[in-house]
Amino acid sequence: MPFLYIWGLYTLALGVLVLRTEKLELHRAMHPVSSPFLDRSMALFTHLADGLVPTAVALMMLLIRDLRSFLMIGLSCGGSAIIVQVLKRSFSHDRPSMYRAELGDMHWVSGIDLHHHLSFPSGHATAAFSMCLALAVLSRRRAWGYALGSLAAILAYTRVYLSQHFTEDILVGAAIGTVTALVVYQWLYRSAFSERSFLDRRLFT
Repeated sequence: MPFLYIWGLYTLALGVLVLRTEKLELHRAMHPVSSPFLDRSMALFTHLADGLVPTAVALMMLLIRDLRSFLMIGLSCGGSAIIVQVLKRSFSHDRPSMYRAELGDMHWVSGIDLHHHLSFPSGHATAAFSMCLALAVLSRRRAWGYALGSLAAILAYTRVYLSQHFTEDILVGAAIGTVTALVVYQWLYRSAFSERSFLDRRLFT
């Protein structure tokens, strides 16, 4: 599946960086360039991984496709979101804004409401990867798999660019979103349950 190639490369690259580089040093290094245009673009683009977007996409699938499509997106995003919230409260890591003095004169995007706590893992990165993988499954086209994998990677990176998360946060969030979506895929498309005829029923015709 092309999406998994993108995720694998993303995980390998970020994993090496996280293991070999001190957290604050890596956060500074993840901001090689900045500009007013990039600031505005990242601040706008990151909202595609807000919780409301996956919800809207899932409901759209219910309207224009079938119950299976709705469940693929809804369970992938909803299930991964629950896992993330449990982990956030278990680890309770601080966000980059709490290390502003240590990060020095690094570029900070103005006009952003910076959060301070519950950094690990990133909910936005999780939502981006679970939603995009679910959509890749539904599209069944290799080109869309590559495109959606790239979109998920960019959406996750916006969280680091905006200093809402550290690199390790988006790395683990991406893994949670991807693995959860894969589990849902196996259940809805490969298990005995997947043969239930009502899953392919269109509720609105």
